Amino acid sequence: MLLAAVLLGTVAVALGAGRVEGELAQAPTPQRIAALQAEAEQAGWGSVAHDLRGAALSLYEKQGAQTQAWYYLYRWASLFSVTEDQAIAGWIESIKRSGADPAKWGAGFRPSGHPLVDFWPADLRTFALASPEFSDQFFTLISPLDQPAMVMSILAALWTRQPADFKDYANLALAIAVVYDVPPPPSWPHGQVSTQALPRQLPPPEAVFAFFVKADRAGITLQHLRALPAAELKFVVDTTASYDELVWAQKNVQTPLSQLARVYDVVRYRRDRLDNGVLLWPQPSYRLMDILQAGGICVDQAYFAATVGKAKGVPTLLFRGAGLDGRHAWFGFLDDNGHWQLDCGRYADQKLVAGVAYDPQTWTDISDHELTFLTEGFRRLPLYKTSRMHSQFAAVYYDAGEFAAAARAARTAVNIERRNLDGWNILIRAQQHLGENSRQLEAIYQEGARAFQRYPDIETEFKALLSRSLRARGEVSAADFAERSDARKYDQADRADLGVRQASDILKRSLDSDDMNTRIRTFYSVLNTYGRGAGVDFFDRVVRPFVEHMLRNDQPREAMQAVTQARRVLRVEPNSQLEGDLNALADQAQKALN
Repeated sequence: MLLAAVLLGTVAVALGAGRVEGELAQAPTPQRIAALQAEAEQAGWGSVAHDLRGAALSLYEKQGAQTQAWYYLYRWASLFSVTEDQAIAGWIESIKRSGADPAKWGAGFRPSGHPLVDFWPADLRTFALASPEFSDQFFTLISPLDQPAMVMSILAALWTRQPADFKDYANLALAIAVVYDVPPPPSWPHGQVSTQALPRQLPPPEAVFAFFVKADRAGITLQHLRALPAAELKFVVDTTASYDELVWAQKNVQTPLSQLARVYDVVRYRRDRLDNGVLLWPQPSYRLMDILQAGGICVDQAYFAATVGKAKGVPTLLFRGAGLDGRHAWFGFLDDNGHWQLDCGRYADQKLVAGVAYDPQTWTDISDHELTFLTEGFRRLPLYKTSRMHSQFAAVYYDAGEFAAAARAARTAVNIERRNLDGWNILIRAQQHLGENSRQLEAIYQEGARAFQRYPDIETEFKALLSRSLRARGEVSAADFAERSDARKYDQADRADLGVRQASDILKRSLDSDDMNTRIRTFYSVLNTYGRGAGVDFFDRVVRPFVEHMLRNDQPREAMQAVTQARRVLRVEPNSQLEGDLNALADQAQKALN
C-alpha cells in the first residue's frame, strides 16, 4: 500500500514533493508495475485507474507530454476494470451511432459480468503494462467499432500459443485481433462472387499468425513484417484465402515488390463475360489458381493481385469504383519505399472516379485522408506523437467534463501538428460545451479547413460545419457562396466525388425541409451545377433519390422529367451501367404515369 501511495503522490508531504515528482517523472520500473498489479488484486483495477488518472493529469500539467508512460498505465488500468457486459454495451452503442446494425456484427450474444482483465493471463498483462511500444500501437489503433472482448481474447490466444513469437511480432498479433474480432460482411472482399464459390470466413487467428511469422522468418515475405505498424499490417491479414492458396501464391508468383502492380495483368481479361453481362463469377470455386486458369474481369484481377500481395506479406487494398463501363475495380499496395501505390489496374478514364476500399478493422470504407495519412507516414514522426499525446490528454479531460482543460490540451495538440484530426475534433466539442458563440466556432472551422487543404474529404467536412453554422444564424447567402466555391475548387481538381457528396447534402437538406416547388428547383440547380459529365455515383446519390422522392409524393410527371434531364446532363455511354439504371428508373416513372 505504501508503494502505491508513493506512486500516486498521496504521501508527497511525508516523503517530500520533489522526491515523488522525481520518481513519477521516470518511466515506470518493473518493480512499480508489479506493485500496481498487487494493489489491483486488493483494491480492484477501477480504484487503481482512478488514482493513476489523477497522477497522470497532475504530471501532464507540470511536464506536458513527457508523461506518456504513466498515461498508458492509466489506460490499461481503465480497460482492465471494465466488465465484459459494460464493454459490449458501449461497443453496440458505437455501432448504432455509426448507422450499422449491431445484429450484423455478431452482437447477438450475452456477455458475462467478468472484468476484461480476466481475459488475459498474468504474464500478458505484465508485458502490456511494461511495453510502451505495444501500448502505443494498441491505444493508437483501437477503435470504438472493435469488439473489445474478442480483441482481448484473440490476443490472449496468440500469446498463449507462443509468448516469444508474440513479443517479436506484437504488431502482427494486434492487427489480427482488430480484424478478426467480428465476421466480415457478405459483400467483402467484393460482391461479384457467390458465397458458395468464396465463403466469407476468416481462418483461425492462431493459424494466420503462425503462417506469417514463419514466412517472415524464412525470408518469403516482400515486406519485413516486424518493421510495419499494426495499422498497415491489418491490410496483410485480411484474407479469406486458404492456407494452400497462400502457399501456392508464394511459390508460383515470383514478382518483386517493385513490380507488384504487374500481377493485376497476370489474370487474362475475359471481355466476353462483360459483353454477355456475366458480372458474377461463373465457376464453382474462386481459388487463386482457378482465377488464373479461367481468366476474369477487373474485379477478379484486382482480387487475385491483392491476395497474392497479402500472401507475400504486402499490405494491399482492393478498390471498388463506378466506371464509364459500369463498375471497375483495381488494387493498391505498400511499396518498398513505404508509399501506397493506389492505381494498379486503374484505367486512364477512371481517374475521375474515386474508388472505395474496405478498412478490415471496421469493415467500413476507408477514407481518402486515411489512405493519404498512411502514405505520408507523418504519424510515425516524433512531432506527431507529441501532438497525439496532448490530444489523448484532451480526451481524458473531456470525458471528465473538464472542458476548459480539454480545449487547452487540444489547442496545444493542433498547434504542434496541424494534421491531428482527433485534436481538432476534441477542440470543437470542448468549445461547444464551453458555450462559444457561433462566430468563434466558425473561426475554428475555417482554421481547420485551412489546416487540411491537401485532404479534400476533411476540408469539405470543416466547410460543411461552417456552412451549417452560417445558415443556422441566417447567413444563407454566405453559406451558399461557401458551398459553391468548394464545389468549383474540387471540380477543377478532378475530385468529382466530393462535388457529388456536396450535391447530395444540399438536395437532402431541401427534401427534408423545403416545400415541393423549392425541392424541384434545388434538384435542377444541383444537377446543372454538379452533374455535368458525372456518372454512376451522381446518379446513385442525387438522381435516383430525387426521382424516388417524387414518386413517393405522387409527382410522376416531375419524376419523368428529372430522368430525361439527367440523361442530357450526365455522361451516359451506350450500353453502360448508367444507361441501364436510367432506363430502369424511367420505366418506373412511366408506370406511375400510367
